[in-house]
Amino acid sequence: MFAVFSASVGRRRGAARRLTAAALLSGLIATGAMAAAGPAAADDDVQHQGGAVATLDGLKTFDRAVLRTNGKNHEIPAGVFEMTVDGGGRLKTYCIDIHNPTQDQAKYLETPWNQTSLGSNKDAGKIRWILQHSYPQVDDLAALAKSAGTGPLSERTAAAGTQVAIWRYSDAADVDALDPAAEKLADWLEAKAQNVPEPKASLSLEPNAVSGKAGGRLGPIKVRTDAGQVAVTPPADAAANGIKITDVAGKPLTAVVNGAQLYFDVPAGAVDGSATLTAQATTSVPVGRAFAGATKSQTQILAGSSESTVSASATATWAKAGAIPALSAKKNCAKGGLDITAANKGDAPFSFELMGFKHTIPAGASRTVTIPVAEDQAYDFTITGPEGFTKTFKGVLDCKTTGASGPDDTPSSQPSPASAGGTSSGLEGDLAATGSSSATPMIAGIAIGLVVIGGGAVFFLRKKKETPTEE
Repeated sequence: MFAVFSASVGRRRGAARRLTAAALLSGLIATGAMAAAGPAAADDDVQHQGGAVATLDGLKTFDRAVLRTNGKNHEIPAGVFEMTVDGGGRLKTYCIDIHNPTQDQAKYLETPWNQTSLGSNKDAGKIRWILQHSYPQVDDLAALAKSAGTGPLSERTAAAGTQVAIWRYSDAADVDALDPAAEKLADWLEAKAQNVPEPKASLSLEPNAVSGKAGGRLGPIKVRTDAGQVAVTPPADAAANGIKITDVAGKPLTAVVNGAQLYFDVPAGAVDGSATLTAQATTSVPVGRAFAGATKSQTQILAGSSESTVSASATATWAKAGAIPALSAKKNCAKGGLDITAANKGDAPFSFELMGFKHTIPAGASRTVTIPVAEDQAYDFTITGPEGFTKTFKGVLDCKTTGASGPDDTPSSQPSPASAGGTSSGLEGDLAATGSSSATPMIAGIAIGLVVIGGGAVFFLRKKKETPTEE
């Protein structure tokens, strides 16, 4: 277990009192025309509230199922995906997004339920119950078969039955497993499932952006983790500028546990600038955590985890005087957009223009602006200002289990040539072998280039209430 802190301390001639936003939303829906380029890798600008980052390796343990949509039967693979965790570790997942395709080698981010389709799904807790009570969490297949009264189960049929039961709750899908034992398992899991709470993040830092005047401690930033310990190691460049990571009393921290509070200790003589903190640990990611694609790719839910590297980051901005902004963002599935939160811990108003709308945050106040983003739309949103200030937010809004055009006749539960720009590894080689007459998802037939949201865009502006720090 270890932690890395990277600090970028830049000289600014004065605090930025006015921020001008240059905003561009890129509507990039996965298409056949763009498939050759493949998925873009996740980078530091992609919204992530912390946890594991992983690469999809594909569907590994599966059998067949039949999905009925629009009066047609589609034979599809159903089972367990596997992912490789950045920094070390392996994950097993199931699909909770049957009508959307996966992208080969797509990057996935551990994500809160309310930033996926699970946030509006009253049965989300039942999906977690299924994961806790079936394969691979229950690896004694004889015992599982006896409990469910299915007859003999193999890993493939157990995976298929579990996936089918999940689809019935995640997508309200009319789907059955082809194998009789797998179908009995799916029926048993569906009937037995109970709503259980969402699991907590494997690691997060809250909030992930703070600001204030030089000559004090900026924070607190609370550590939330299932790991036994998170190590803290400030980098050499931060130490050279006198920046330290401490507790509230100013004691430098080398290791923390769940509930610990971190502070950026910035000396009075520090030049105006910022530093980014990245905490890392090794832990088993909780079953039931959602994983959303950094690009448009079928949403997954965690079925099992090895000891894996997890991380989270937070940024501090400081100045001697003037407006001192802290900017953060997260998806808002309830309102169909991206929440941009701007807090001002300075002693002067902080003003900025966001796609034709001017906003002013008084000294000591915080505001959240919700930017409308279409379902399945990728965004690349940069806010720039004087003295070199810049903040970029990237991601894709994927809050529903069907694309913007509604459900397609042909589901995709694994990478396909049409959606991924590569080959798939189904039972007979690719989705064309599933028995469907159309193996290309509708979502892969629509191309949207760059979409600029102009002055007609609607924003929701609200005051962020101050909440007491949780002990």
